[in-house]
Amino acid sequence: MDRAEKREMVSFLDEVFANSGSVVVTQYAGLTVAEMTDLRRQMKGAGATFKVIKNRLAKIALDNVDRSVAAPMFTGPVGIAYGMDPVAAPKVLTEYVKKNEKLIIVGGLLGTTAMDAKGVEALAKMPSIEEMRSKLLGCMLQPASNLARVLNQPGEKLARQLNAPGQNLLGVLQAQKAKLEAAA
Repeated sequence: MDRAEKREMVSFLDEVFANSGSVVVTQYAGLTVAEMTDLRRQMKGAGATFKVIKNRLAKIALDNVDRSVAAPMFTGPVGIAYGMDPVAAPKVLTEYVKKNEKLIIVGGLLGTTAMDAKGVEALAKMPSIEEMRSKLLGCMLQPASNLARVLNQPGEKLARQLNAPGQNLLGVLQAQKAKLEAAA
């Protein structure tokens, strides 16, 4: 990797560390190419990415974006998982670690805060952004639907009251008709 490629990689990592919802740091020693491909496929399906990176370049990028608190996590063969949804990458990784013990979650970054492996697992248990949005929208719409129902009830009651004499008259006329038909 020449200097230009290193500069390009550092600027790419600057952007990842600064703009991702969360970044999870893993050690992948012992994973086969097939296992790594499977992990990347699962990450892509969840809207996240897994990338193997050089530790020195990651540490430079962390210093550039004021997230050097995570620098100690970058030792040994390291890969990062990141995505715009802060929960997507941790969810996929924690599920993958249960099936394949060769992948080790070292820790992660959530904004400027460093997390250990337990913090990443706790983040994975949270609902995704889409789930949170739908719950919030449901909470916001519920009072409006209740208000509409309450405002509609007097009108419905009035309509039933006005319709009742007509229904009674209709019942009486139908009974009279049945008597006349039976007599004939």
